[in-house]
Amino acid sequence: MVLATALVAGCAMGPDYERPQVPDPEGYDQPTVPGSSIANLAWWELFQDPVLVELIETALFNNKEMAIAAARIEEARAALGFVRADQFPNVDGAARGTRGNTLPGAPEPGGINEQWVLAAGVSWEIDLWGKLRRSTESARAQLLATEEARRAVTITLISDVAATYLLLLDLDNQVGISERTIVTREDSLKIIRARYDRGTVPLIDVNQAEIELGDAIASLAQVVRERERAENRLSVLLGQNPGSILRSNITTREAINIPDIPVGLPSELLERRPDVRQAEQELAAQTARIGVAEALRWPSLSLTGSLGLASNELDDFISSDNKAWSVGGSLLGPVFHAGRSRTRVEQERARTEQLISAYELTVLRAFEEVENSLVDLQTFRDEASAREAQLVAAQSAAELSRARYNGGVTSYLEVLESERSLFRTELQASATRRQQVVSLVTLYKALGGGWSTKQEVEVTSGSK
Repeated sequence: MVLATALVAGCAMGPDYERPQVPDPEGYDQPTVPGSSIANLAWWELFQDPVLVELIETALFNNKEMAIAAARIEEARAALGFVRADQFPNVDGAARGTRGNTLPGAPEPGGINEQWVLAAGVSWEIDLWGKLRRSTESARAQLLATEEARRAVTITLISDVAATYLLLLDLDNQVGISERTIVTREDSLKIIRARYDRGTVPLIDVNQAEIELGDAIASLAQVVRERERAENRLSVLLGQNPGSILRSNITTREAINIPDIPVGLPSELLERRPDVRQAEQELAAQTARIGVAEALRWPSLSLTGSLGLASNELDDFISSDNKAWSVGGSLLGPVFHAGRSRTRVEQERARTEQLISAYELTVLRAFEEVENSLVDLQTFRDEASAREAQLVAAQSAAELSRARYNGGVTSYLEVLESERSLFRTELQASATRRQQVVSLVTLYKALGGGWSTKQEVEVTSGSK
């Protein structure tokens, strides 16, 4: 019987987990080399601004989403220990003493009866069908899923802090552009008013200059409002109360290292992206639950035993004559549950099918994000070049139109249009430069890079 039990217990019901086959895309539009990817860079090597690096480190330490993710890992680890303990025997101790005249077995009415017991009991469910092992397998996979979820939060946090910080640098630049434009237009308005007072220009020129000055002042107010909100958003990411954010006096391009590195093979995305790995572990955990449901359809075998002392008298309680022991076993299985056991298995299989589709969808979205990021990186690079050329032309046109107006060759409308175009082009060029740099951060995130902390890298290097 022991041999048969051991042979049966060596099997586990339900399917073993296998990763679903997801076809790789034919290839990215960029060069691909196995093991060579921008995602292999540590995030602190990608960012060249020491202030930005310090902000990211602060966020990784103080961010509330990170704290929630870390606590969920501890919860999953405790759940694994709780489930795994079911595979081992349970040993309990008991001590009991009673004395009275109302107990069964009293020698005579009104007589006194005593019962004293000191014993240890053992109970053990034999894992005949692998129910307990499948439960442990599911809990272990769920723990790994929560760890991957924390890594996903980490890379998202790094990306959000970097993108918001770069937005602040861009908004600082736009504030400077707006303030310079206001000063220029105020000077122009003074000159035009003086000319109007001398009767050399009509009142409409004054009105148009006032309109353009008001537009620049309104634009400055809008940019300042956006900058304040960005600072508050970044403060929350840092786990702090809303307030001002320290930043260095560098441009958005200087804040980040833009290496010319291939993106890596598409298949490497499955091994690197935390969200893909999380979806896979959740699928593995659910697959194991099918085995648990299958095992519940069959009888369970439990062994029990106890050893201790029992006596009706406390005197001379510790004596070999008072030894008490018992050994037993029970076999309990379902007979008629109106199909409940079968439908439980069907339910777990349906949930597994859902998570298979969820995993495949996560992979497809990962490939989509990489493709979109590559397109953004290339097109924003081209757009930034075009904006730079446009800015040079707009500056030249503004200077020429001002000279033509001062020389009496053209009307003030030409000056207004050229200066309006220059102001708009300066703002667009600044925003495009920021979007170009952010697109690299987005690609870095899409490829699954950046979730290792400095401490994790140091620990890994030390273990090697």
